[in-house]
Amino acid sequence: MQPYFFPYAGYFRLLHAVDHFVIFDCVQFPRRGRVHRTQVPGPTGEVQWLTLPLARHCRDVLIRDLGFSADARAAFDRRLTRHRWLAEARGEAAGRLLAYLHSPFGMVIDYLEAGLKLVADILGLNPVLSRSSDLGLDPQLKSQQRVIAVVKAIGGTHYVNPPGGRGLYEASAFAQAGLKLSFLESYRGPYFHLLPALASQPAAVAEDVRDLSVPPLPGSNRD
Repeated sequence: MQPYFFPYAGYFRLLHAVDHFVIFDCVQFPRRGRVHRTQVPGPTGEVQWLTLPLARHCRDVLIRDLGFSADARAAFDRRLTRHRWLAEARGEAAGRLLAYLHSPFGMVIDYLEAGLKLVADILGLNPVLSRSSDLGLDPQLKSQQRVIAVVKAIGGTHYVNPPGGRGLYEASAFAQAGLKLSFLESYRGPYFHLLPALASQPAAVAEDVRDLSVPPLPGSNRD
């Protein structure tokens, strides 16, 4: 999966379902996606985007090559101060989230990976995390064939995807490669705005993430 910035809780059901989660960072950055932004409640209760300040890039920049703007740290701090609910959050999880949000910026992919690992730890999830850009994939591979190459590169036997992948991936193609393909059920939980939920009720979010509608994978860390 692409590395999202505090995605909805259903995203982390993947981390609960698998042994190895690959951050898909060797693909083009989706400018209208959620790699660099998350939805949070605004000062008057309306939903707003909290967006990471990125440098200007060419249209086909890869996620792994994203950089922050020169004044990103100060600009992002100003954006964070608009959200009173964040400053008023209390507890261990809230403290860890605030420390992360105010931590120094380096490369965007490093920051995103650190955020995913932080949330996984708060939720008690422990899959191995790695990056697709470290796997030496053939850059000519596209779509389904690239995903199959990722699974085989880490020695996987079973690929799990969110329900949106049903229109992208074919079980027959995975079977020909000696792999099994599964999809999670659609997320119906209440935590579509993950950051405020984690800051105020991490235990409830953790319980929600573990409420999968598919059985544990054979040999997974949920057996």
